Amino acid sequence: MGAKSVNTLGTRIWKSRFIYLLILPTIIYFAIFTYAPFYGISIAFKDYKIFAGIMDSPWVGFKHFEAMFTSEKFPALIKNTIIISMYRLLFGFPIPILFALMLNEVRSMLFKRFIQTITYFPHFLSWVVFAGIIYNFIGPSGIINLVLVNTGLDKFNFTTNPDVFRTLVVVTAILKEFGWGAIIYLAALSGIDSQLYEAAKIDGAGKLRQIWHITLPGIRPIIALLFCLQLAGILDAGFDQIFMFLNPALYDVGDIIDTYVYRLGILQSQFELATAVGLFKGIIGMILIITANTMIRRMGEKSLW
Repeated sequence: MGAKSVNTLGTRIWKSRFIYLLILPTIIYFAIFTYAPFYGISIAFKDYKIFAGIMDSPWVGFKHFEAMFTSEKFPALIKNTIIISMYRLLFGFPIPILFALMLNEVRSMLFKRFIQTITYFPHFLSWVVFAGIIYNFIGPSGIINLVLVNTGLDKFNFTTNPDVFRTLVVVTAILKEFGWGAIIYLAALSGIDSQLYEAAKIDGAGKLRQIWHITLPGIRPIIALLFCLQLAGILDAGFDQIFMFLNPALYDVGDIIDTYVYRLGILQSQFELATAVGLFKGIIGMILIITANTMIRRMGEKSLW
């Protein structure tokens, strides 16, 4: 029976060999850059010596994890990471949905495509470029401060003010990604049967009623799936973005796990502790995605697996 199953699997693979050949570069990419680096996780349990290598470095057990949990910085890192991620989830997640709903009501295709192009273009810019554009507006010599000075008001310190840093992070993340995120919802909206809207109009349902009873239920599986993915990344507050806006004056409110790992591993060469912190983050993310996926599946929505 086992040999027959192997033969059947081999036959199916051979029949679809050209499809497997097409996805082979992707498999190789993930094997090299995603799965092979798992070998380096063992550094978190060793007293890593660069010249000795990973294999010959002595084991120290959970020493670095104990140092991580007893560190004075660790509670602040967790707090900042979760707060920024929750703000981005709370304020950033609904924006693409609302934008897609509004754009779906536009009847002029030319205007619709123009708005789409303008809004999802920032997604293709790196955070280095996008942060530079933002600094041209909010920097000490930026457009906003020039306007304030010309109107007789004092300059406002955007870039080193802890009170506005998290707001700045959330707003810039929304501006950069909401247009791209709306594309997924627009694709889901295009799959809703137009006869449902016609039947609703006959029954006297207005536009808001149609959105509430037809449009939102139609895209609910996609909303649940994307929410599951974003919830799983609650400890991933966005290294690229935070790194561009962060400076020592903002560490109390803006220093997150990823920026701390960067300073430990790259700048201070504390590879063991940096690996331990990164492994902790990965385990928490795995637990969150499994939990969110289970909850969504029990609610009857389409899950990841």
